Amino acid sequence: MVSLSKYSSYFEHMKKVFQLFVIPLIVCLSSQSIIAQFKFSNLFGGKEKTRKNRIFEPTSTVSLGFGSSSYYGDLSPYGRIIQSTINGVRWNANFNFTRQISPTFGLRFGLTWARISGDDSYMDGIAGYEANFMRNLHFRNDIKELSIVGQYDLVRTERSYLRREAIIPYIFGGIAVFAHDPVARPDSSVYQSNDWVRLQPLNTEGQGLPGYGTPYSLISVSFPIGFGVRYKINSSWDLGFEMGFRYTLTDYLDDAGGNYADPNDLASQSPLSRDMGNRTLEKFAANRGINRTQGVSNYLQSQGLYDPTSGLDPFTVVTSVQGFSDRSDQRGNPKYNDSYMLTTLKLIYHIPGKIKCPGIR
Repeated sequence: MVSLSKYSSYFEHMKKVFQLFVIPLIVCLSSQSIIAQFKFSNLFGGKEKTRKNRIFEPTSTVSLGFGSSSYYGDLSPYGRIIQSTINGVRWNANFNFTRQISPTFGLRFGLTWARISGDDSYMDGIAGYEANFMRNLHFRNDIKELSIVGQYDLVRTERSYLRREAIIPYIFGGIAVFAHDPVARPDSSVYQSNDWVRLQPLNTEGQGLPGYGTPYSLISVSFPIGFGVRYKINSSWDLGFEMGFRYTLTDYLDDAGGNYADPNDLASQSPLSRDMGNRTLEKFAANRGINRTQGVSNYLQSQGLYDPTSGLDPFTVVTSVQGFSDRSDQRGNPKYNDSYMLTTLKLIYHIPGKIKCPGIR
């Protein structure tokens, strides 16, 4: 069995995630005592407020945000996390309601729509990832997420939101439920339509067919964790920036997580299922339109399956490629689940509290 790529070990993967997301949170927490001694209000002409006899008034905010999204998984390896972040960058939009229940803690409910994507064609010519390029999968997935997270401010808000600091950094963590549905484009040289088709009903790894596992669910859970900062525009409005990482409980955001299915089994369902299950010998990368001839030729040469001096088309030399056709061959790496990251710029509105009328004398 030929491995799809030289993936980093699970611990290496977690180390990279730790370095990219967790260390900044630790730095923020460790700096809290410094922030407490030198408050952000001092930078903008404010004066230190005493906390004695201050009673915090709970408040609520709503926000609307837009930003970028990046996916990490079988088609965007954790081992190349910077390139994976850039190559498949897409968009996200979200709406949040936050209830600030203490000077430092708020409970936030969020709705997010994020598009993610991945494509093996980005691995063309990348040493150690030749098998990923040969696999030739791609996908797009629209994620609809409902989340609840705790938000901890690293700078206190005394008594009322009207007295909040000009700059408030924060960290957050929680849980989310999301719906997803990966799609991909078929080979335009075989199918007249190049429209996106849903992958889960095609059972590309045999799921649901006799002798195979059950189809993967289109509903899953993720764990948001991240950090952000809010900047006070005026008494009612803030501008916020946030970066959040979601580690999910599914390995099928990209429709790849197990072994190849027998092409005859897939063909019994439909020719499209067979062709979408194994795309190694397609001449063009269906999504990006890149000619794969040279990359495929190089790979077949390295396996001793093709002689470039023969003058033959490498796509006609073999009908299947060793390591990409048997049920024991990996199509996706099951060692770890998929994840995605969202960066968001948002506008935040503080909902006014009740108007208190003066007492009658």
